Amino acid sequence: MQKLSVDTILANLKIDKLNDMQLAAMDAGNHQNDLVLLSATGSGKTIAFLLPLVAALDAMNKQTQALIVVPSRELAQQIELVFKSMGTGFKVTCCYGGHKREIEENNLIEPPALLIGTPGRLCDHIRRGSITTDSITTIILDEFDKSLELGFQEEVAFIINELPNINKRILTSATEAVELPDFLQLDNPLRLNYLSEKLTESLGLEIKTVAATDKDKLETLLKLICQLGNRSMIVFCNHRESVERTAQWLAEQGVLNVFYHGAMEQRDRDSALFKFRSGTANILVTTDLAARGLDIPNIRYIVHYHLPHTEDIFTHRNGRTARMDASGTAILILSPEEILPKYLDADTVETIEVQDDNPLPEKPKWTSLFIAAGKKDKVNKVDIVGFLSQQGELKKEDIGLIEVKDFFSFAAIKKIKASHALHLIKDKKIKGKKVKIAVAK
Repeated sequence: MQKLSVDTILANLKIDKLNDMQLAAMDAGNHQNDLVLLSATGSGKTIAFLLPLVAALDAMNKQTQALIVVPSRELAQQIELVFKSMGTGFKVTCCYGGHKREIEENNLIEPPALLIGTPGRLCDHIRRGSITTDSITTIILDEFDKSLELGFQEEVAFIINELPNINKRILTSATEAVELPDFLQLDNPLRLNYLSEKLTESLGLEIKTVAATDKDKLETLLKLICQLGNRSMIVFCNHRESVERTAQWLAEQGVLNVFYHGAMEQRDRDSALFKFRSGTANILVTTDLAARGLDIPNIRYIVHYHLPHTEDIFTHRNGRTARMDASGTAILILSPEEILPKYLDADTVETIEVQDDNPLPEKPKWTSLFIAAGKKDKVNKVDIVGFLSQQGELKKEDIGLIEVKDFFSFAAIKKIKASHALHLIKDKKIKGKKVKIAVAK
């Protein structure tokens, strides 16, 4: 297998050039055994650690060479997607809770060059002997601060202790206030700190506040949404119950939205995120679970319905917008009893008034379809586009985002064409197999 140049990989990723942080991290990753990389959420850390990792992989080695440990399944899936998009030809396998372990065990029979996983599921595979730990020489701990915050310290310590031949450790974080435990076995690591005010400013983030008229902020949230219009927006709440209550109330007022939190089934989480990514719903109501690892482009507004408990959480929530070269706005809704958090400079924060007479946002023009077939059924995006075009009589511009999972897929199509297309494809087959297709729940 021929090694790809950095320029070819960047072309595959549709990236014109690396930023300063990525260049420094790539150089350090190529020449330094241990590296601690501190950089803001949305600044491109995934590319920064994957490029030197790919350069170090040996095509002749048929065992697992590198392991990336992450705090959430969404982050694992996101890194896997980026790695596959690089087009290196190396096998990658993702391991996380929420689906059958046996699927992963089958994928691990032929060891991947790169393994990505959450701490609990990786520990499970190591104890069962599914992973060849002695061949792994590189470990990357992405968003390590979040792993500590979620209480994964014991699991991460176990994983590291089971890897006898590690010679390169890369640790990333979007916050500085992380004490590095001894079990990481870091040996005089190079520390790259790009958490500067200059970088935060360059991300183009504006911070504003809105005063709620009473403790229950729902009416104020509705007025704010109507005033902002049909723009992509994440609304953060502090509790799962609040997420569902807020989402349901908005829906009852005629505001189309989806919600997302950690107690949902994996398929429901995937469905909610797809609807948001594809423009089927422009508003995502969520807990801080969505503050990490979700790479969703063009999010214009972050609304802090509940104030974040810490500055770090505030930073991570805001990292969902103003990513790379884009701009974005974070809006805090303050009840009469709440004040601006101390970590914000009141002189730089604008207070905005919400009006009563704005109409409801226009409904999105897309509908999401659920298709009960995926990668394990040998179905890919090209198959789905062909099926929808030929059997559903949809034109290219009628078909939007498509995501193919292991056992199911999602496809966005123009809402005005959905009823007719569903009628046409009702009894048709994909790759010779009749498959359930319906509007995604």
